[in-house]
Amino acid sequence: MQSVINKKLIELRRKIEEYDYHYYVLDDPIVADPEYDRLFKQLKELETQHPELITPDSPTQRVGGAPLKEFAQVQHTIPMLSIDNAFTEDDVNAFDQRIHDRLHTTAEIDYCCEPKMDGLAVSLRYENGILVRASTRGDGSTGEDITANAKTIHAIPLHLRGEHLPKVLEVRGEVFMSKKGFERLNKEAAKKGEKIFANPRNAAAGSLRQLDSRITASRPLSFYCYGIGDIFTHNMPKTQGDLLEWLNEFGLPVSSLIKVVHGYEGCMAYYKEIGAEREKLPFEIDGVVYKVNSFADQKKLGFVSRAPRWAIAHKFPAEEAQTVIEAVEFQVGRTGALTPVARLKPVHVSGVTVSNATLHNMDEINRKDIHIGDTVIIRRAGDVIPEVVKVVPGKRHHDVKKIHLPKNC
Repeated sequence: MQSVINKKLIELRRKIEEYDYHYYVLDDPIVADPEYDRLFKQLKELETQHPELITPDSPTQRVGGAPLKEFAQVQHTIPMLSIDNAFTEDDVNAFDQRIHDRLHTTAEIDYCCEPKMDGLAVSLRYENGILVRASTRGDGSTGEDITANAKTIHAIPLHLRGEHLPKVLEVRGEVFMSKKGFERLNKEAAKKGEKIFANPRNAAAGSLRQLDSRITASRPLSFYCYGIGDIFTHNMPKTQGDLLEWLNEFGLPVSSLIKVVHGYEGCMAYYKEIGAEREKLPFEIDGVVYKVNSFADQKKLGFVSRAPRWAIAHKFPAEEAQTVIEAVEFQVGRTGALTPVARLKPVHVSGVTVSNATLHNMDEINRKDIHIGDTVIIRRAGDVIPEVVKVVPGKRHHDVKKIHLPKNC
């Protein structure tokens, strides 16, 4: 009898995993929501009746468990490096020239280009195809164990697809929140009088670092992979572009915007192409990343300090502007929490006229020394809620007014 039930459980899990793969990785749903919900409910009921047959990689294990007291520390086998930044075309040209000089070649270099996701870098460790650990970047050498939280993200496979899987595979990538998901999360938070997130990156980071994984499970998080750390396999691809296709075959989501280009001119064309599409993208990016495509060349180029010599992030211009705080009002949430909002002299920022900006709380106001009448720099945070970045001290007049909490509401 148990073998029949186990067979049924395996069949249900396989179907749900296939539907998840098409929905979250291929972005091509093949089943209607009611049918998916029916199968998931059936699986959950069977596992409730036979808890001894529950497996760690079952789709039902994504819902989150009991809260942790604290995150355990994780030592990265291979460090999670940061990438140097380029802000101008001249910076990218200089980077390309350094690559040529170090490789002693005049031939054009192939680069793998990808959007620079604005989220939280994570490492996922798979052993024999099963997700055994997820961790944050931390300081690059030591991160935090967020396995329980990562398992709640549907875009992260609990086990890999395919036959010839690596014995060990550490996948590096970015957990992020879509613009729509971020907007929905903040609307729900505002209704409940809870904390409003400044931008999708903060929302993703805050969601992933919850000690209660049930909270993470309720947040609209997604994931794209962009590289690897520790690996044990005999079938390693030879280029960055091939690696990403290889990872995608295992059921790991990879951005469809990734492209291999030829030389500096190819990089510039990609930067302009992505920049033109940026506003229409469903998620936030703050630039693009260029990586030397050949792993043999990457190895020759090596690293400097905590950054690889073979990669650079070409940042988009900051979406900031100067304006004046004309007044400050306080919004009251359901729980009584007060959120200060700056009323601004209207200013144009990245195609949008902004007249309000969040000041977050009184601690932020005091830390940034913000007064009514100050000239400030504002930034469009996640294209949803603009925020005051800092005061321009040289433009402060004698008649500015200190901001006080209201005594009566």
